[in-house]
Amino acid sequence: MGLNYRRRKSLGKGTWLNFSGSGASVSKRFGPLTVNSRGRVSLRLPGGLNWRGRWR
Repeated sequence: MGLNYRRRKSLGKGTWLNFSGSGASVSKRFGPLTVNSRGRVSLRLPGGLNWRGRWR
């Protein structure tokens, strides 16, 4: 297992600037749905479940 670097800075309500070893991205939350500038989408489901995928 390797080392990972992740950092998250809030830009306002529901918006973040994310830093990782592979670069930076911006995330925006719309209720239970979160979309980021790299084409990732995350959906929070009832019961503590979470679905992640791509939108591009």
